[in-house]
Amino acid sequence: MKKTVWSMCGMCSVRCPIRVEVEDGEIKWIEGNPHLLGGALCAKGSAGIALQKDSERPQQPLIRKGGRGAGNWEPVSWYAALDYVADKLKKIKDKYGPEAIMMSCRGGPFLDIAKAFIHGIGSPNFTNHDSGCGRNVHHASKSIYGLGRKGLIYDIKNSKHLVLFGRNILASLRIAEANQVMDMLEAGGSLTYVDVRQSLTGIKATRFFQVRPGTDYALALGMINEVLKKEAYDREFLEKYVTGFEALEEFIEPYTAEWAAKECGIKANKLKGFVEEISSQRPKVIFHPGWMLSRYSDSFYASRALQILNVLMGNIEKQGGQLFPKGPGDCGVKGLRSLDALVPKPEKERADGVGTKYKHFDKGPGLFHLFYDAIATGEPYPIKAVICYRHDPFNCFPDPAAQKEALENAELLVSIDTHYSEFGWFSDVILPESMYLERETPIITQKGPKPRFTLRQRAVEPRFDTKPSWEIFKQIADRMGFSEYFPFNTIEELWKWQLEPTGHSYEEFDEKGYIELSDKPIMYDNIDDKFKTPSGKIEIISKVLEDAGLPSLKPYESPAKPPKGRFRLIFGRSPVHAHGHTINNPLLHELFPENTLWINKRVASKLGISEGDWVDVIADTQKGIVRAHVTEFIHPEAVYTVHGFGRQIPLQSRAYHAGMSDQKLQEGLLQKMDPAGGGLCLCEKFVTVRRSHRNPARRVEL
Repeated sequence: MKKTVWSMCGMCSVRCPIRVEVEDGEIKWIEGNPHLLGGALCAKGSAGIALQKDSERPQQPLIRKGGRGAGNWEPVSWYAALDYVADKLKKIKDKYGPEAIMMSCRGGPFLDIAKAFIHGIGSPNFTNHDSGCGRNVHHASKSIYGLGRKGLIYDIKNSKHLVLFGRNILASLRIAEANQVMDMLEAGGSLTYVDVRQSLTGIKATRFFQVRPGTDYALALGMINEVLKKEAYDREFLEKYVTGFEALEEFIEPYTAEWAAKECGIKANKLKGFVEEISSQRPKVIFHPGWMLSRYSDSFYASRALQILNVLMGNIEKQGGQLFPKGPGDCGVKGLRSLDALVPKPEKERADGVGTKYKHFDKGPGLFHLFYDAIATGEPYPIKAVICYRHDPFNCFPDPAAQKEALENAELLVSIDTHYSEFGWFSDVILPESMYLERETPIITQKGPKPRFTLRQRAVEPRFDTKPSWEIFKQIADRMGFSEYFPFNTIEELWKWQLEPTGHSYEEFDEKGYIELSDKPIMYDNIDDKFKTPSGKIEIISKVLEDAGLPSLKPYESPAKPPKGRFRLIFGRSPVHAHGHTINNPLLHELFPENTLWINKRVASKLGISEGDWVDVIADTQKGIVRAHVTEFIHPEAVYTVHGFGRQIPLQSRAYHAGMSDQKLQEGLLQKMDPAGGGLCLCEKFVTVRRSHRNPARRVEL
């Protein structure tokens, strides 16, 4: 029997819509939803079948025996595992209070049920991975517009010029977004790419600035100076919607194109030519403010400067610029019901200090890395249980050794995931979630010019004794006595409950996999009330930042150059892998089995390093061993590697010790964050590189 299942990919955090062909309970084909992606899918998505068939993933619940991290597990039933977790959580709640329990997740659209769970327990301590990813971008956007980083979206397809600072957009890899970039280029648009190395995106760019590591903010300041000098900005837009422009004019005066060129190591005339080009292309010019921008100590201000450039272009709610994402209300439709909305909000302050000690940060998911102080010291109160749902902080955040030291003070560590994570291997309980082709998820709203409802449907039955997360949370909640916040027993009951106010039914998803709420793009005629800042306008001088004693326009500080013989460690993405999630996938491992260390050709020659040599990469007490990739296309002050490798989980035979872990070399960076943006400074580590003794001895033929 053949059938088509409309679903959503789960191989990375993009969650592309997919069509799955199933015959006799076996998956035969996966492609991108033809109504939205024309069938396109990346390598990761195509390897979903390999994940479903892979036996090197948790096959039933596991409870730790022996020391943490020793890998000694007792397989148990779901009844035993859920009883164990619920009993431990109840004891911790009774002894320390509900706030002693925290939960983290990977982020994304399916968080309503996870938030309802932790808030139902009575804890305010919900967090995610974002302090190691996009918090700087999020807070930069909030300080300018009063809107988070998803409060504006990008009409790339219709733009005339896209500017990317380290946003390797063609490798990251969002299929719909990548297609928009290619459509823009084919229509004659321009792409300017800025990075310390050449990349897949840089190869497609019409202009490439290879800058000195840590100087992104300098280049953005130079661009602003030149835009103001040439009056290449939208004066009418500024007068109507923006405050603080005069302060910007005064601040930016010393940061000329010539100054920026010297600081970054580029040509001043190239920078001036760039500004001349965008002056005739605005408002269809987009400065992408960044995605993963937890990099340098001034990355928040770099992102903020890029948003200021967007403001100068006057590109907001303009075709080819930045658009406000539209939701059901813009289509005359009521929104989905929320489980978390049923739960009384916990009154206790957050243990990470977000909203109290750090009033300028968005209270939403807070900052995970700041919880480690509470876990280690018990201040402002103890954190004794840590639940990580689809999130591996040891892979996401720096210095896993320091993280483990703090977590030894916790009485319960729970991992809910589809695969063995480094955190899961260290935890007390592993609750295996069914992989995405074997599970359903709650319905979500996808905002955009044409908003829609969508969901993930189960394509095949679980191969092992695993469960979907909605069922895991529901069953623990039932055991702990707050089942009233989960008014369903099946996924169909949950879907029906979510959709009830909307007038739609879940059977409507059978046609295309989603419910489209508008048949044409929606544009606002008036944006006067769209900015959620204290002034109601776009704020170049942010009241929130100024009230926190932080500058809105921070004077530039030149980054330190690495000492002789050392390099700034930079990391990034491959289009084949999704961070550490897919490293053990049989097909993707075959395509990309291990990472390498990019090193500049001239530097490598001085160190006696040739292409393919094993090299030692040394931080303070940590050392990685990896093969060298010698190239001209990286700045000589930097070395670069793909993130996610160097895993130490024996049950993942393909990934076990394959390649090098960059986060284990980031010693001392767990608490090094941008004080204005909250993002970690993951590229502020210098390492020594030398040819390793692991290389075969050179032989001399006589």
